[in-house]
Amino acid sequence: MLNKIETYFELVKFSHTIFALPFALASLFMVEKGIPPLDKTFWIVLAIVFARTAGMAFNRYIDLPIDRLNPRSKKWVSVSGKVKPWEILLLGVVSSVAFIYTTYNLNLSAFYLSPVVILLLLLYPIGKRFTNYVHLILGLVYFFIPLAVSIALKGEIYLSMVSLGLAMAFWVSGFDILYALQDLEFDRRFNVHSLPAKLGVEKSIKVARLFHTVTFIFTVVSGFLSNMGVTYYIGVTVLAIFLIYEHSLIKESDLSKINKAFFTVNGFISIIFFVFVILDVFLGGT
Repeated sequence: MLNKIETYFELVKFSHTIFALPFALASLFMVEKGIPPLDKTFWIVLAIVFARTAGMAFNRYIDLPIDRLNPRSKKWVSVSGKVKPWEILLLGVVSSVAFIYTTYNLNLSAFYLSPVVILLLLLYPIGKRFTNYVHLILGLVYFFIPLAVSIALKGEIYLSMVSLGLAMAFWVSGFDILYALQDLEFDRRFNVHSLPAKLGVEKSIKVARLFHTVTFIFTVVSGFLSNMGVTYYIGVTVLAIFLIYEHSLIKESDLSKINKAFFTVNGFISIIFFVFVILDVFLGGT
């Protein structure tokens, strides 16, 4: 049983929940300006976990024909047969139902909007078949996270959370573009749509840099709209340094450090943002 659970965790890259969860928790504290209600926090955390699990499961299931051809993904548990296709689909459906149930326990507004999130999670892998801007679909999923937190806590959408949502959207879209550089030749050969397949390496890196510059701008704006203090902006500065470091690892002539940039650096970025938001809230905006 433990081996099976471990296999499922590997299937959906459960450890990568670290990309979304710290930003969601940071949103909680920015909206609440203090310790958020524990019951709301509990359901929001579950919602993030179930939504991401559903998204990854649907992505793996829909992309099976592509992943079986791609040398980079041939050892994935979804391709190797360790997890059957029907198990992947079932995991996606069960996680979707669980996600919708968590939103019901938050409030009716969140509940009514939950199908939109599921549709976007399905649209991302499908989008690879028809649009080179598929990365923006994934960004749109992350855009909704702070908005959902705002609705769950206050029953309305705060402008500061719209700004933070835009920051998250461009952050995720940017690093998804960088990650897709690994499959540029494969995508072109098998007609899988992505910005790297359309633009090439050099222009794609420039677009990702532009997106991450926009991320920095919107995190600053979000802090201003939330009346955050000096500590918050120190955190945003550290975040910017990590973004610069991330891009220093990826060069047109050398893409060997993409995984380090994608998995390690981006994990630190989300945690850093969360830590400095917490510090700012508890230090009273100093």
